[in-house]
Amino acid sequence: MAAEWSVLVLTCQRGGCVCAFQRELESRRLRGSLGPRPPALLLAVEDPWARLGSGGATLNALLVAAEHLSARAGCTVVTSDVLRDARILILHMGRDFSFDDCGRAFTCLPVEEPSAQAEALVCNLDSLLGTMTHRLCVGSPPGVWVCSTDMLLTVPAVPGINWDGFQGVRVIAVPGSQAYARNHGVYLTDEEGLVRNIVYKGTEAQIQQCAGADGTVPLVCGVVFFSSDAAEQLLATHVVPPLDACTYMGLDSGAPPIQLSLFFDIVLCMAEGMTEDEFVKGGGDASVKSARSVLWTALHTFPLSMACIPNASYDYMTTSASDHIRSLTLLPGSASHLRFCKTAHSHVDQPCLLEDGSSVTNCLLEGAVWLAAGSVIQHCHLQGPLEIGPGCLLSGLAADSSPALQGCPLRDIVLQGHHVRLRDLPCRVFTLTGRLDDWQSPADEATYLNMPWAEFFHRTGIREGDLWDAEMPRRSRCLLSARLFPELLPCLDRVAELGARRDLFFLQGQHKVRRVLLGCQDSSLLPITRSAVHEGYHETVLGTLDEVASMAGDAGIAARALACIADVLGCMARDKGGLRSGPAANREWASAFGRLESGDIAGGVRELAAERQKWMSSPALLVRAARHYEGAEQILIRQAVMSSCQFVTVGQVELPPLGHWVQVACPARLDLSGGWSDTPPITYEHGGAVVDVAVLVDGCRPIGAQVRRISEPELRLASLGGTPQSEAAMELVCRELEHLQDYCQPHAPGALLKTAFICTQVVQFPSQKPLGAQLMENFGGGFEVQTWSKLPHGSGLGTSSILAGAVMAALYRAAGKTASTTSLIHAVLHLEQRLTTGGGWQDQVGGLVPGIKIGRSKAQLPLRVEVEKILVPDGFTQTLNDHLLLVYTGKTRLARNLLQDVVRNWYARLPSTVQNADALVSNAEQCAQALRQGNLPLLGQCLDRYWQQKKCMAPGCEPLAVRRMMAALQPHVYGQCLAGAGGGGFLYVLTKAPRQKEALHRILAKTEGLGNFSIHSIEVDMGGFSVDVVGCDLKDGAHSREDVAV
Repeated sequence: MAAEWSVLVLTCQRGGCVCAFQRELESRRLRGSLGPRPPALLLAVEDPWARLGSGGATLNALLVAAEHLSARAGCTVVTSDVLRDARILILHMGRDFSFDDCGRAFTCLPVEEPSAQAEALVCNLDSLLGTMTHRLCVGSPPGVWVCSTDMLLTVPAVPGINWDGFQGVRVIAVPGSQAYARNHGVYLTDEEGLVRNIVYKGTEAQIQQCAGADGTVPLVCGVVFFSSDAAEQLLATHVVPPLDACTYMGLDSGAPPIQLSLFFDIVLCMAEGMTEDEFVKGGGDASVKSARSVLWTALHTFPLSMACIPNASYDYMTTSASDHIRSLTLLPGSASHLRFCKTAHSHVDQPCLLEDGSSVTNCLLEGAVWLAAGSVIQHCHLQGPLEIGPGCLLSGLAADSSPALQGCPLRDIVLQGHHVRLRDLPCRVFTLTGRLDDWQSPADEATYLNMPWAEFFHRTGIREGDLWDAEMPRRSRCLLSARLFPELLPCLDRVAELGARRDLFFLQGQHKVRRVLLGCQDSSLLPITRSAVHEGYHETVLGTLDEVASMAGDAGIAARALACIADVLGCMARDKGGLRSGPAANREWASAFGRLESGDIAGGVRELAAERQKWMSSPALLVRAARHYEGAEQILIRQAVMSSCQFVTVGQVELPPLGHWVQVACPARLDLSGGWSDTPPITYEHGGAVVDVAVLVDGCRPIGAQVRRISEPELRLASLGGTPQSEAAMELVCRELEHLQDYCQPHAPGALLKTAFICTQVVQFPSQKPLGAQLMENFGGGFEVQTWSKLPHGSGLGTSSILAGAVMAALYRAAGKTASTTSLIHAVLHLEQRLTTGGGWQDQVGGLVPGIKIGRSKAQLPLRVEVEKILVPDGFTQTLNDHLLLVYTGKTRLARNLLQDVVRNWYARLPSTVQNADALVSNAEQCAQALRQGNLPLLGQCLDRYWQQKKCMAPGCEPLAVRRMMAALQPHVYGQCLAGAGGGGFLYVLTKAPRQKEALHRILAKTEGLGNFSIHSIEVDMGGFSVDVVGCDLKDGAHSREDVAV
């Protein structure tokens, strides 16, 4: 669950460059980090006064939010009615921060979020947004949450806040030690959890009074919730002087400035132990007392309750460098949703030089950069050799700073680069302080550069009067007020600073792209791709991907780089250009494709990039360009897979007599586990393992082909019905080589058969020699081919690949050649790549190798498939026959669409896809073990697990009718799974009781919402496919049969 905000407001100081922070909010919306339903309104609001205070900033932000909501509601004036159902989150940036020019909110944390849609730096703002949205505010009623960003806050996943019957205002507290409370605020509450007082930097006795039974005290952590009623009353005060001076309207009306605290001027008036007189008199000057009087009248009747969150923690971001370094190098508590890492969003040439306990975020470290434990580097581009000792904080340093640091061992120093603008002149300045320096302690008690001020004056010749005016009291003379950095804060250029961080982020991102692709790492580049598109760095990423693809020298790496380019183009279309899958044969891309086909990868990549520039002007063109990049990637996949041709060995045998048929009959296959892991490129980049069973369906081998030589120099191609005696459903005669040109278009008539002639090299294509001349010269005539299958299209039983194996086996034999089963397995791989259907190897393994087996491929090229027969206990094969049934679902599926999605997700290395590939292979090995043991229940578990893995690999492969069917059968089976890629076709079930065909039919007949299903018996085929040379006319019953071993 998550809180759904109506408005998100980020307040910043006057002059704090509100436009830069508005851009940051919009960036988070674009990259999806504000959740699936981001706030309708994102507002960066500048404080109207320089010293407004958190209370004034809250009232101004509430007014701005209400004004925008009123306008959206069609109102012409601000109305508090819009707060009734609104959920508003106000985040206060607060004061400047010594260690980050963009404030505590935008202080980067050493965190990476692999599950994020878009890769980005994680700031304290993001951490607090996650905590508020997904943890702290879940279940709260409509109202206004206010949260400071000056602390690191950790909250358990279930904070346990009870909102039943809630009214008024609630403050959030975290348990802390009494020692910590001496410098912070704590709540004093009664037994019912109502706040009596807020104690700030109290005495030991006051703090002890606030302690609970465990000795901890409830710390003020900067978070408060106003119910809708309370928020309406607070909003109403913005028109009452002097509170009108807290808002931009007061500024525009000429009201004098006023400073108010959220907790001590607004929240405190609702404390039970506070009287009106005590509250108003504690307000300092007259204007604040008057403001307190107005607030008391408006709010004091609302109950103020406290929720102290067990196991939560709070760490205020102080001006102590030691504290800041510690907070970035120590792991957050176990309740945190964040996980700190030593290196976050950084490229480090020599990571072994970074000691444990150090932290590097958004950096590019080139060469030898030593970093000791207890040191932090952020937003730096450094070039070694550099030695950075313990206790250091370096940020904002560009590469040109490195020469000045080389040869200077650094220890206990804070070195920062700042973007400033002096009279519209952008420039960079640097500040140097010591880790032990206290910015606010009096000079007589403090240090600068870790040495006493007196020693600093002595060593530098600088005098005390140079830093502080003579009339300044000695207790006020501190590092913060010294004229060491006279105009730094007013001149900070936060737009330039945030821009420099983005530039560096995508510079290290380019290195990441190269590192991941050239190192063949299983890291997803899709998040960095999305960020690059959102932030306008897509051309940079495209250039890097072009470079990797052209220089890789490896077809597999180049193919993945092209797939990443397709992802960039798809992201640029922003879901407006149509579906990613589609045709990719536009003639404008033909020249580039031709270069890739010829092996000129670098030249092909250059031509692709040049053509790409013509397709960038609209979402529709971008999507079409992405499809062509996926087409280019498929060319390289084909080249990689066709390395398996070296495992095809063809021998010579005597030609069968003219007119004699060579007939091949094949079983179907059931994939029991591991499917998809055999699919290129997964099979040669990850490695695959699939358990297959060759099966007879209703007692027969349902797939077959027959080939004979004929006297005419032509190719006669026919697709029959379910048997060799059936009438032809498709007939085609090829007399010219041009008739074979569409062999690589899978839906063209006879495409598979044409490709088989080319892959078996019975026909040379392309060739200068005409088709007829080739056939007469080599075979004394042409060939007639007929194929058949009893299985429906899209059955999921491996029909097309097994049929390709049958055709090739028959064609080899009819042409006077012979090939082993292993050769046929690899030959079908080759054929399907030439055909461009892009299949894997499991189907032909399942249908051409008899019995039960497991096929495996290693994560390497050339692609080689090895098959191991699984030895099962005596009698277990018959047991399987008795317990396995096929159910035709009545639904057909198009595997190619599923295949394109799977390959796309694999190349993107989506974490779920990579983990699922691991699980598929692991489950296949467990399935093989269950078969060796003859363990039906364990085998059923593997089948069920396999079905879940298929759905993960190809979401949408489970039609509603199939889901209903499986639910009805579930009590009666050990396991069940859709065969093949899923989406329809055949469901196979492993029944608990034997011979359940009729029983299951009765169950399904009573189930609503099913199509025209049918149930079929299956048997394990221990004989495998057969190759027979038979007589001339099968339909007339001539047999003169001769069995031929393959």
